[in-house]
Amino acid sequence: MYQNRIVVKIGSSSLTNSKGEVDYEKLQEHVAAIAALKQKHYDVVLVSSGAVACGFRQLGYTQRPITVKGKQAAAAVGQSLLIQAYTKALAQYGYVGAQILLTRADFQSKHRYQNAHETIEELLERNVLPIINENDTVSLQELTFGDNDLLSALVSGLVHAEQLIILTDINGLYTANPKKDATAKRFDYLTEITDELLGYATSEGSNVGTGGMQSKLQAAKTAYDLGVNVFIGKGEGSEKLIEIIEKRGDGTYIERQVPQSLSSKKQWISLFSQTQGAIYIDEGAEKAILENGKSLLPAGVYLVTGNFEAGDVVDVFRERDLIGKGEVLYSAEELMQAMGKRTDELAHDHVVIHRDRFVAVVKEEI
Repeated sequence: MYQNRIVVKIGSSSLTNSKGEVDYEKLQEHVAAIAALKQKHYDVVLVSSGAVACGFRQLGYTQRPITVKGKQAAAAVGQSLLIQAYTKALAQYGYVGAQILLTRADFQSKHRYQNAHETIEELLERNVLPIINENDTVSLQELTFGDNDLLSALVSGLVHAEQLIILTDINGLYTANPKKDATAKRFDYLTEITDELLGYATSEGSNVGTGGMQSKLQAAKTAYDLGVNVFIGKGEGSEKLIEIIEKRGDGTYIERQVPQSLSSKKQWISLFSQTQGAIYIDEGAEKAILENGKSLLPAGVYLVTGNFEAGDVVDVFRERDLIGKGEVLYSAEELMQAMGKRTDELAHDHVVIHRDRFVAVVKEEI
């Protein structure tokens, strides 16, 4: 986790007016708040929706399109309008913005994931504001992020942010929809996200966005699991982000009592990698890798299944229990020849899975 590194997510409803057009006063206020953070030496990454909402009027639609081709066409027009507006607003404060369009496939590919991480790091090093949006013009429906809520969570983990701020039109998480239930009570501070809490969230969204509070809470859980503190709420004025960072925000804070963080490599293995096979290890190897933080050696492997190559990700089992997965440094054929052997019996001293490339499965308590 990088202290002073903040990811800010702004949804369509926070950028547009009731007609679905860009509200330049709203956008200017968001940029002023981001500039105020940067002036206090925070690294800021912006995840911004709004491309479809910005573009559909230009195509002659009277309301947000519902077809895939309509949304993609609107995004193609609206994305350029959106980035132009951000560029103009940032220039008033002497900052430069950089457009980054991502799809879920960019996270599923190890090399594209690493490239995205390195690009964002370089931009932050140069004091440039990365402005990230989903690449709506090419995304398939089953691969979308849900009004960028999930995207913001994944980005916050990717850059090891200290805080994810999800700005919305409701000031936090409630026990019921506060727009419909006057008895709804807000959660001001949470230290975990349970299934009961997920049940409180409404799935209703605005007429210009696609996400609801349920989407935002699911995203918050993803960020939380990656070791990132989360704020869901609203704010006004150029100091709103500073107020949120200083725990004076109008919304719900979700924070771990004990900080934790996964490296970018482990994040990719945990969230996006597809396993190509499985290896089974003995009791000693299980203890070494789970309890003692050691790498997995060939001597602890007694069974190999699947047809994988070095660099692939495999499941790791202890008898019938899945205990984790990791990036293997042997092919299946090589490992079948090496398994059960001590290091001094091998032609090379490769570990099977390095401890930095292994992610344990978290077992649910019953």
